[in-house]
Amino acid sequence: MAEQLFIIPILLFSVVIHEMAHGWMALRLGDTTARDAGRLTLNPIPHIDIFGSILVPLFSILAAGRVFIAWAKPVPVNPWNFRNLRRDDMLVSLVGPVSNLCLALACSVMVILLGTIGPALSLQSVPYLPKFWEFLMKMFFGGVYLNVVLAVFNLIPIPPLDGSHVLASFLPDELADRYRRLGFLGIFFVIMLMRVPAFNAGFGGVIEAVFAPFHALMRFFLPLSP
Repeated sequence: MAEQLFIIPILLFSVVIHEMAHGWMALRLGDTTARDAGRLTLNPIPHIDIFGSILVPLFSILAAGRVFIAWAKPVPVNPWNFRNLRRDDMLVSLVGPVSNLCLALACSVMVILLGTIGPALSLQSVPYLPKFWEFLMKMFFGGVYLNVVLAVFNLIPIPPLDGSHVLASFLPDELADRYRRLGFLGIFFVIMLMRVPAFNAGFGGVIEAVFAPFHALMRFFLPLSP
């Protein structure tokens, strides 16, 4: 487990950015709820969900050696403040996974920079610097995969995940309302689905497909990337 703890800092940062992105987009579309609640901040404390941000990731690391799912406290959004309810709710939902893909790209760039600059420096001449450089490389490389997982996971069309809001935007009003009422119970349904081999294989396949371009980018500049 200790060897996998390098992922925790980038995990916390990623789920915070994800939720901030929701609040930022909502603010741009006329809803000030997240801003008024103090959720447009990089301070992780208002965003952290003990279960989804800490316990579930730690359990994933213990059970499987990597993080499969994680989430932060959803930012409060009042869709009745939107000018176009269906369109704006979908945009607010989509910007979260998009922010994770942007973070995956940023982490890829950091891996390339560290992998390029590191060998040119005399790391061995400074105590602990090689270990720190190795930690950063692992953290950012892990951050690429982690953010791809977060993006794909959140696009699953089951409440309360972001994908459910996208799907609900295309449903008739009455059916969409019933669908949304599943609320947080949907998370337990998703967790059960993860134990179904066919679903798990499909989920993993989508992750690998989305991860492939980022991996190819890193390997283009660093043939020996981790």
